[in-house]
Amino acid sequence: MTRRVVVTGVGLVCALGIGTEETWKNLRAGQSGVGPITHFDTTGFDCRIAGEIKNFDPLNWVEKKELKKMGRYIQVALAGADFAAKMANWTPNDGDADEIGVYIGSGIGGFDVIEREHSKLIHGGPSRISPFFIPASIVNLASGHVSIRYRARGPNSATATACSASAHAIGDSFKIIERGAAEMMICGGTEATITPMGVGGFAAMKALSTRNDDPTHASRPFEANRDGFVVGEGAGILILESLEHAQKRNAPILAEIVGYGMSGDAYHITSPAENGDGAYRVMRAAMKDAKLTPEEIGYVNAHGTSTPLGDAIETTALKRVFGERAKRVPISSTKSMTGHLLGGAGGLEAGISVLALRDQILPPTINYETPDPACDLDYIPNHARPAAVEYALSNSFGFGGTNAALIFKRWSGK
Repeated sequence: MTRRVVVTGVGLVCALGIGTEETWKNLRAGQSGVGPITHFDTTGFDCRIAGEIKNFDPLNWVEKKELKKMGRYIQVALAGADFAAKMANWTPNDGDADEIGVYIGSGIGGFDVIEREHSKLIHGGPSRISPFFIPASIVNLASGHVSIRYRARGPNSATATACSASAHAIGDSFKIIERGAAEMMICGGTEATITPMGVGGFAAMKALSTRNDDPTHASRPFEANRDGFVVGEGAGILILESLEHAQKRNAPILAEIVGYGMSGDAYHITSPAENGDGAYRVMRAAMKDAKLTPEEIGYVNAHGTSTPLGDAIETTALKRVFGERAKRVPISSTKSMTGHLLGGAGGLEAGISVLALRDQILPPTINYETPDPACDLDYIPNHARPAAVEYALSNSFGFGGTNAALIFKRWSGK
């Protein structure tokens, strides 16, 4: 018999809040976390706005002497894991340490550290490079630090599948528990790429919004006047457990994870196929895994980045999946409020989907003012919506044509 897997903790850190409930409150209120970039001097940059975490003090989670050993993406992952563990009412226990795993994805890792240490190399020579450069920047060290913090000695891994990274990490963790290779997984994603090279690189691709004078309205998924995405930073960490393990320790169960799909576009390094075939197939794969029909999905947290091409293609894929019912399925892109966390997006949005099921409230797509004829579905415009929803689908699509979809079920106590 296949083991059931539940979500007992959600840890969110992003431009809308440091902590899960603060973030969720601001999401429900339809607030924007986007503003002028303060992390570096943006003079000369085409894009000068981002979804920065406000007032984040890593010393609340990391000893001062340890800070030099970790990039910002690790610091926010540790904060997210802390919020998730507290929500799950869980503290490490050496008795089951071998059954606890960690799986945290990131698209890029320590971009801030790479840029800083490269500058030292150029201006001072190789002797100036920090001995902590490599472990402070490589993608799997978020998982490494979290596993050390919680003495988790079970499966330990990391994904680097661009903007699908943390959705893949959660889906893979689901399957690890389902097959009995762990009882609990601390999983999700983290990203902190609001750096000169990060912002400059995406801007060079013409992928970013340049609505610099009106940052709170810059991220506008599915809306006619969208002009690119807004980079965000943060982490979304979930605690997944086997149902038996969660019940044994009387854990608060928030939702059940029931479906996971993966697909590849095999089309282009950055653009999805115009017919949305990869997105269509990944949603169908998740539904097949969950043994659900499209009629049973009550909410979709869309990838919805606010790019002209991507949003239209995802809409095409959604229509293909849901058919005549497509216009009646509530869909939102919370990137309109948080910005796009890249490798951390899937973790953040999976957590948001779980909270939507817990509270039966669907977060909005803000900045939706002028409809786009190519995007003509129900995007929950501008205001959160109470709704009776049993299943939520969360989409993540990444460069290289790598796609992930997760399905969560409302927890009814059975």
